[in-house]
Amino acid sequence: MHSHWVVLFLCCFGQLPADQSMKPQLAAPQLATNNPTLTTVALEKPFCIFDSSLDPNKSYAIYLYAMKKSANAISSLVTDSSSKPLDSTFQQTLGGQLGPYKAASFDVPNCASPPKLADAGDTNKASDVLKQYLFRVGDDVTCLYDPNFLDICNPPLAPDTTYRFKYVLVDNTDGIMKDQTLWSDPIKTKRAKLPMKIDTWPGGRSGGMIVITSILSVLMFLLLAGFLASVFSAVVGSEDPSAEAKNMAQTTQQSESSPQLSSE
Repeated sequence: MHSHWVVLFLCCFGQLPADQSMKPQLAAPQLATNNPTLTTVALEKPFCIFDSSLDPNKSYAIYLYAMKKSANAISSLVTDSSSKPLDSTFQQTLGGQLGPYKAASFDVPNCASPPKLADAGDTNKASDVLKQYLFRVGDDVTCLYDPNFLDICNPPLAPDTTYRFKYVLVDNTDGIMKDQTLWSDPIKTKRAKLPMKIDTWPGGRSGGMIVITSILSVLMFLLLAGFLASVFSAVVGSEDPSAEAKNMAQTTQQSESSPQLSSE
C-alpha cells in the first residue's frame, strides 16, 4: 500500500529518484493556488530525493537555502571549506542579495509513507497534508521584528523579485553536508498593481457584481429619500400652534372693531 502512494506521488509531481539534476520545484497548482504570491513561494518538499544518501544509524535534516537571482554566482556556495552548512541569515545577506541564506530546516520527508493525496480534499486533514508535502518560503511576517525569536527566520520575500532555491541534506551527527540539489530555476514573485492601474470599470466585473451594486445603490437612494422626508415632516410639525391661534384671534378682533369706529 505504501509503495502505491509513493508511485502516485512521483507521477503527480514529476519527481524522480535522487540524481544530480534534481532541483526544487514550485508546488503543484492543485495543492497551492496563487503561487508565487507577492511575498511567498510554495515549494515541493524533496520526497524520495536523498534516500540513497541516508544512513539508518544517523540523524538528518533538510536545509532550504534561498538567494536572489542577482546574487553573485561565486557566492552561491552553501557550505564552508569543511563541508559544514552555512548559517547565513536573511539580515546578513540583505535578503539573499549578497548570497544564500538559510530559510528553513525540517525533517527528511518519509518517502516510504507519504500522506495520502486524497486527504488533501478533506478540510479536516488538508492543512496537515499540505504541511507535509509543501514548504512556503516567506511565510513568517514577525521573526525579523521579534527580539526573542531564536529560530531560523523565514521572512516575506520581495515583490517582483527573482529567487533561486536549494535543498541540502545535512548529517546532524557530524554536522556536515551529505548531499544537495542543484539551484532551482529562477522563480519570480508577483508584482504589485499600482492603484491607478486597478480596473474599476464595470466591464471588468461579473454580471452578479453589477446587479448587487445596482440594488445597493437603489436601496441607498430610498434610504436617503426617507431620511429627508422625515426631516421635512419634523420641521413642519415643529411650528408653534399657539402662535398661529394668536394671529387668528388678532385678525378677528380687528375685523369686529372696524364697524364700531365707522358708526361713531
